[in-house]
Amino acid sequence: MSTQAGADAVQAVETAVKEAGLEVERPSPESFVVALPGQRKLKTAVWLSVGEHSLLVKTFFCRRPDENEAGFYRWLLQKNDSMYGMAFSTDETGDVYIVGRLPLPGITPEEVDRLLGCVLTYSDENFNAALERGFASSIRKEWEWRRRRGYSMRNLQAFRHLVEEDGSAADA
Repeated sequence: MSTQAGADAVQAVETAVKEAGLEVERPSPESFVVALPGQRKLKTAVWLSVGEHSLLVKTFFCRRPDENEAGFYRWLLQKNDSMYGMAFSTDETGDVYIVGRLPLPGITPEEVDRLLGCVLTYSDENFNAALERGFASSIRKEWEWRRRRGYSMRNLQAFRHLVEEDGSAADA
């Protein structure tokens, strides 16, 4: 990457993350790993990489679902319809990512801020619903395991309705 558009895009990312006060690592001069704090998904690490013609935006969303694969992936595909500049994608094992590529001439600090905001929104707002669709049995098992041992249920409270359906939420 030696074009002016590439250098401008690197500067735009640097400016955006600095202005937002975000935690960032630089694995290479053209690459950034930005940590976005969330509420449902506590931390989203976003890979931003300035290439020859485009900016790659990529983040891990969740692993391959344990169950209901068709419903899980269908739901993600439907979510893609309303997403800006990126979409849900899978790797060869079925793990889910949020991925986008945008042309370098459109990369400004404001656009980088918008993209990071979109990644955080899509990751954070869809995380629990995705877990419910693809990991309900595992959530129920974890709930019961913690309940029997007296462990904290704090980070499972968003899924209480999954265990109340079958009566497992007692004493939690």
